[in-house]
Amino acid sequence: MRVISGSARGRALKAVPGMGTRPTTDKVKEAVFSIIGPYFEGGTVLDLFAGTGSLGIEALSRGMDKAVFIDKEYKSMETVRANLKATGLTERAEVYKNDAERALKALAKRKAAFDLVFLDPPYRLKHGDQLMTQMDELKLLKEGATIVLEYESSFAYPERFGNFTQRRKAEYGDTAVSVYDYERETSAV
Repeated sequence: MRVISGSARGRALKAVPGMGTRPTTDKVKEAVFSIIGPYFEGGTVLDLFAGTGSLGIEALSRGMDKAVFIDKEYKSMETVRANLKATGLTERAEVYKNDAERALKALAKRKAAFDLVFLDPPYRLKHGDQLMTQMDELKLLKEGATIVLEYESSFAYPERFGNFTQRRKAEYGDTAVSVYDYERETSAV
């Protein structure tokens, strides 16, 4: 596992010790960034269920200004910190140990807002759409934000719901990735 492109290109990333996490493969990561990027001119990224932090670190390396990494596992948080240090991106990141729902509420209290969100919950959890709806309700998404949802390919999320429209869906073996665009509904005046 490595950083594929940008300022930290080629840097190796540590995996989380044990078998509890399923890191996004370099092949899937490369495909995701070819859909959403490949490079950015600033912005803020949220890596929820961060695991190794690979996706958020890749976004920082490719031009995002700031990243927030959240995971409820202590081993994951230590791995994210080590990977940020190895890539020289520590100063542009915040790392929090928390579960997803509580973390979103805490971010809302801080009035955080994101341009890009990576959602890679454990495959047994099938609530990516609920988390996205919660982000919308808490006003955590900037207009035009992109949400990348990774999940088990045998499961299907809707193409449209709330303020989210699926831009693209791709499958890589047992992994599926849906990229959603966020646009607030505007009421006619």
